[in-house]
Amino acid sequence: MGRRFRGESQLKVDAKGRVSIPASFRRVLEECDPNWTEGLNPELVIVYGDHRRKFLECYTIEAIEEVDSKIDAKPRGSRQRRILQQLFQGQSHPTNVDETGRLVLPAKLRQKIGLDGQAFFIGAGDTFQIWNPETFEREELAKTEEFLDELPEDFDPLSFLEDEGGA
Repeated sequence: MGRRFRGESQLKVDAKGRVSIPASFRRVLEECDPNWTEGLNPELVIVYGDHRRKFLECYTIEAIEEVDSKIDAKPRGSRQRRILQQLFQGQSHPTNVDETGRLVLPAKLRQKIGLDGQAFFIGAGDTFQIWNPETFEREELAKTEEFLDELPEDFDPLSFLEDEGGA
């Protein structure tokens, strides 16, 4: 596995849907695009998914190829394979970073997540997510804070790494 997406940024989205990608995220996209060389624009795939998904998930070429391989391993014609193909291959947008380090988000994707004026980027390991900042704060951040508030004051989140069952 290559480098990972880490950190968060809030950036301006212009009227044409252009938004700068954090520089550290661009480096990961370059490293994880097998066709990228100096002077080319790295490619990525934006998965927007079904109506329940309130963010855009951006996959490196390596990461989406891993997902595609797992989908291909499912029996042809199976319900699971058809659903996964629809969610990850059909409801997705292949694109690339432009010469100025920006991503152009089509109107359909901006409308789906209510993106207007500002975009919130957050690293998620081998993917990164783009959120409407208010939606992220109201839904994701609030859920995390609520969960952590239920734990003892001295709780160490690293202990989740030891729990094979997950929480």
